[in-house]
Amino acid sequence: HLGRLRAADRGGGTVTFGDVGEVIRRFDEHGYLLDEGSAAAFYLATALNRPLLLEGEPGVGKTTAAKALAAVLDTPLIRLQCYEGLTAAEALYDWNYQRQLLSIRLAEARGATIEESDLHGETYLVDRPILACVRHRGPRPPVLLIDEIDRADDEFEALLLEFLGESSVTVPELGTFVAERPPVTVLTSNRSRDLHDALRRRCLYHWIDYPEPQRATAIVRRSVPGATAALIEHATQFVGRARELDLDKPPGVAETIDWVAALVMLGVGDLVDPAAVAGLSALGKTPDDSAALDEAFTDYRAQLATG
Repeated sequence: HLGRLRAADRGGGTVTFGDVGEVIRRFDEHGYLLDEGSAAAFYLATALNRPLLLEGEPGVGKTTAAKALAAVLDTPLIRLQCYEGLTAAEALYDWNYQRQLLSIRLAEARGATIEESDLHGETYLVDRPILACVRHRGPRPPVLLIDEIDRADDEFEALLLEFLGESSVTVPELGTFVAERPPVTVLTSNRSRDLHDALRRRCLYHWIDYPEPQRATAIVRRSVPGATAALIEHATQFVGRARELDLDKPPGVAETIDWVAALVMLGVGDLVDPAAVAGLSALGKTPDDSAALDEAFTDYRAQLATG
């Protein structure tokens, strides 16, 4: 039958914050330092029940921010990792073909007739991440992370439009499932390709840039507590300079954290230490980038040594 099958009432209200300042404080309590612009984006997304599209360079913390949001709201995180060729059967819903086949064989053994409609009931429906969010049962709606949407095909975006606009999923054989309360949906993109206007119109938008030096230092200090103040300051300063080079993969916050953590493991207290050169493998992701970073690092260490 075609109809509107509403998800069961989960109880409670929607998840919201009191103001932007509360967003910053609660993220800080969970180890994530938000800037005011990102905090405002999360505040509006939860207050208006709108999907949020986060764009930015790789490694600036888009995915980590969505994970932190789920922790802050004390609600499940359901993640859909996008890739080329992603289909509705992997993202929205699928059918339990083994169970359908078993039902057919059992019917044949009994000499009974089974109709095609009998094989497409909710008993055989398999919830993939998006339908699982629509039909989620719990005290609060989940956070749905649609990660790296730019890696999926153009056609996949069309599959998302109904869900992003109406928090619903249509299963032709059953009807339309509508969430009683929309999940908190966060999409991330590294801008490897342009997204369609139809998808953008259904989302609030925020660009996450590389953090300014002071915040970058605070992020690394929190993430690598064993690092010295001098190491953190000089490492974040060098990474900031490295992003001005003509690199294939400029280092982001994640790479900075990995680099400082690697240096701590090597017993390096500051970049003037000769052993610091060994840790550059955490920053360079291609042969050309490694060569450029090695040259720039030699110059930077020379500047530090001369004061």
